[in-house]
Amino acid sequence: MQPEANPEKHPDVTAFFDEATNTVSYIVRDPESVSCAVVDSVLDFDHASGRTATKSADAVIAHIRGNGLKLEWILETHVHADHLSAAPYIQQELGGRIGIGGEIVTVQDTFGKIFNEGTEFQRDGSQFDALFREQDRFHIGNLSGFALHTPGHTPACMTYVIGDAAFVGDTLFMPDFGTARCDFPGGSAHELYNSIQKILSLPDETRIFTCHDYKAPGRDRFAWESTVGEQKAKNVHIAGKSEDEFVEMRESRDATLGMPRLILPSLQVNMRAGHMPPADKDGRIFLKIPINGL
Repeated sequence: MQPEANPEKHPDVTAFFDEATNTVSYIVRDPESVSCAVVDSVLDFDHASGRTATKSADAVIAHIRGNGLKLEWILETHVHADHLSAAPYIQQELGGRIGIGGEIVTVQDTFGKIFNEGTEFQRDGSQFDALFREQDRFHIGNLSGFALHTPGHTPACMTYVIGDAAFVGDTLFMPDFGTARCDFPGGSAHELYNSIQKILSLPDETRIFTCHDYKAPGRDRFAWESTVGEQKAKNVHIAGKSEDEFVEMRESRDATLGMPRLILPSLQVNMRAGHMPPADKDGRIFLKIPINGL
């Protein structure tokens, strides 16, 4: 039996929007203590020059320090294909444990082959501090959270339910924008549909926090918070749709989409928990471009 969201526990959620990648990172705070978690952090990356920067992560760190908070968890909803994670940098500055879904091992195996990583690349998830399985529980101060395995976009996608808030990654977008693509290796529109039903079985008042927003047509502001009830009633890909109708729509739509701009650097870094590939003997770090690999 699936654990239930706790509407009596209302974590404080502070959002940080990175317009360069349309990514939303969150600080989730226990209102009864100074404990907090970070969900889906961003490391700035300029693709043209290959340079990284920490402006986005520094804003998160400054908020935590400025409010005297203690970081306990750095959570990844999945191996992102559109931005690099700043998890190791944040951990270096503030501590905390880095967690992701246990099926990261499947993602590592798939992309370890695509990027020809060789035997030195560990495919056991050991780069992370914690691997979550379905219904695993964790705590942020006095807040109790649990993990839901919600694959479809990727095999390792997790939703973290903390009090009355659910952090769904790329599984759901705002109701006027729909749902995530399923055409990456290991993705499945059927699995995504079933994962969404699992999220929508949470109480209607549960707050839904998405990882991205792209402004749906007719909306002039970025947005990232909705509720289970709003998603049920208004999601343009889900409301009133059968599984077969959803799968047909999702697969047809995915066939028209190009690859995300940062997918090649992002996957190589994020499957390593945000760490760069090992440096060569001269201390230089390189990322690979597999030709016709995706």
